[in-house]
Amino acid sequence: MSIEVEITNFTKQDWPNIATIYKEGIDTGIATFETTVPTWEQWDTSHINSCRLKAVLNTETVGWAALAPTSKREVYKGVAEVSIYITSKHRNLGIGKLLLTNLITESEKEGFWTLQAGIFSKNNASIKLHTNVGFRIIGYREKVAKLNHIWYDNIILERRSKKII
Repeated sequence: MSIEVEITNFTKQDWPNIATIYKEGIDTGIATFETTVPTWEQWDTSHINSCRLKAVLNTETVGWAALAPTSKREVYKGVAEVSIYITSKHRNLGIGKLLLTNLITESEKEGFWTLQAGIFSKNNASIKLHTNVGFRIIGYREKVAKLNHIWYDNIILERRSKKII
């Protein structure tokens, strides 16, 4: 079965749909250390203006991906952290791979040379997704944060652009 998914940029008008998918990720307990969905304004100021992508299937937003800066220092302007979320009813259909591949392409057009991801060690699907598109595991942070009174470990991954400037 082949599905037709359109990847486009998203804006403030898309936030209600993006926030709903984000909330699903929060509810899994293994996608983010966030416990509530931020407002658009909070999210917008913490993410890079370019490279905000949504996946649309039959007019429904089914996933999104975006970048956040890792530092405000000029020397790190080409390094960003990846966020990617797929709605639960559309997982395991290749949408995540399509989104992440497009995010990589867009990030390189914008001059990013390194993409990073910090993924819960229990989130095997996300680790597999990232490694399948060229991320490599570079580290492990044991008990890096506590969520709902439970310690969690993080796997650190990165992807270096082949187009390093």
